[in-house]
Amino acid sequence: MNASDILKYGHDFVTRNLAGLPQAHWDTPNVCGWWSTKHILAHLASFEHVLVDVLQSFAGSGSATYLEQFTSLGGEGFNDFQVDIRKNLAPAEAYAEYEQAWRTTMGLVAQIPAETLRRAGTLPWYGTEYALDDYIVYQYYGHKREHIAQVNIFKDKLTAAGVLPKA
Repeated sequence: MNASDILKYGHDFVTRNLAGLPQAHWDTPNVCGWWSTKHILAHLASFEHVLVDVLQSFAGSGSATYLEQFTSLGGEGFNDFQVDIRKNLAPAEAYAEYEQAWRTTMGLVAQIPAETLRRAGTLPWYGTEYALDDYIVYQYYGHKREHIAQVNIFKDKLTAAGVLPKA
């Protein structure tokens, strides 16, 4: 596996699919549960921060504030807290935070040797049978695909309602 490519393709999927949704619709609720597209971006940004913490631990730098919060609050508690603290961001600000955190992950993953990325057992809190690149595929690439698919369903509804033009 190539962790940099996995991160790049996940991010590309996000950006390509958000491009067709005007930011005027990013605050519309019920795209994923009660979350809007902006909430989804806030959620993805908070997870990018967790990945920054994880990657920094391999690179020998930084803090683990987000990772510690994620492990102490659990997934749902972390999501609720992180999305709530970003509720007043403009859509462009939510996207900018996500983008900046992703850029940081790209810089950090480039510092980690490929053999370290694929060595099982380096994330015991995630599962001793998994490697860092497994974590990146499942928690980041797959996670982005899942949430952006929900945005695409929302875009399809807007198209069917005549709000967005047909492709």
